[in-house]
Amino acid sequence: MSVAVAHFNNDTNSDIIVANTDGNTISVLLGYGNGSFANQTTYSTGSHPHALAIGDFNNDNRLDIVVTNWNDNTMSVLLGYGNGVFTNQMTYSTGTSPSSIAVGDFNNDTRLDIVVTNTNGNSVSIYLGYPNEWFFKQMRLITGNGSRPKSYAVGDFNNDSQMDIAVANSGNNNIGVFLRYENGSFRNQMTYATDSSPWSVAVGDFNNDTILDIVVANLGSDNVRVFPGR
Repeated sequence: MSVAVAHFNNDTNSDIIVANTDGNTISVLLGYGNGSFANQTTYSTGSHPHALAIGDFNNDNRLDIVVTNWNDNTMSVLLGYGNGVFTNQMTYSTGTSPSSIAVGDFNNDTRLDIVVTNTNGNSVSIYLGYPNEWFFKQMRLITGNGSRPKSYAVGDFNNDSQMDIAVANSGNNNIGVFLRYENGSFRNQMTYATDSSPWSVAVGDFNNDTILDIVVANLGSDNVRVFPGR
């Protein structure tokens, strides 16, 4: 269901990681730099791994992996040794049916945090990285009954130097915007109507006014809608 590229063994060659949804594993394929790859090494995850992301979660300058597990409502973290080998998974509870996932620093403490959309849980989970440990504290944002959030994007929508979140709520035909306070908490969701079944969301400055805009792909109506920032 998901694939990513990074340098896992510090040899400057691009490597590949794949989520094997039906196999309940991820595969790591180390690149030789000539277009070919070593045989896969597999690592166990939870049930039905859905999406994955990469980051250095324990500040050891080695890339780690995080995976959402759709069926058992968890995410798996596998810490990297820097040589292409990873630890066994450590699991954390999420909301119901975790789908998309990404990493970033959402509270300006220089630690990587994780954001997960919980499709059947009608919520977004944020896992804040602790200053001296690699594990996370969960904060949950509610997207509304029946909202079924499918994806999200991050950007500073109100020019306050804080990272805000936009969510595609496929069940309620809207996007939800959560503006962040300086202390790391978020305002309640503001919603904007889309067309049918918004599925994917992204941000960018499409009219060159230095204000971020939001674009949404609507699965049910086969179109794309742009929301200019103000």
